[in-house]
Amino acid sequence: MTAPQPPASSPAMLLVLLGRRLRDRIDADLKRSGLSLRHLSALGHLAGQPGLSYSDLARRAGVTVQSMQSTLAQLEALGAIERRSEPGRGRTAELHVTATGAELLEKARETIRAADEALLGAVEEDERALTMLLLRALKGLE
Repeated sequence: MTAPQPPASSPAMLLVLLGRRLRDRIDADLKRSGLSLRHLSALGHLAGQPGLSYSDLARRAGVTVQSMQSTLAQLEALGAIERRSEPGRGRTAELHVTATGAELLEKARETIRAADEALLGAVEEDERALTMLLLRALKGLE
């Protein structure tokens, strides 16, 4: 039995369904490297701005500090990040991406590129303005 499809006239529901399918695909691909989208987000932020604290990363991800600490502990166990400050309550952790983390981040970016290619490969060349259309729609929801 197939799941009911949203009405074709509902762009919001189509985008929700598309987002869910893309997220499932990307999550499954990232899982092969031991990562999740939350790991990817933290690694990306740290690669772009080394030295961010747990609090900084949690704010950027929209999660609690405790949740981010768990995510970062997993990344640390993978050897993807390192702390360059002494651990301790009330101290700011200075976090950095390691060489292993940079490799994992590049694999994750390849996963995102493959999802982009699959998504854009499903539409005609003249329909590829879709990305700009979606960005404008996203801004309309802010």
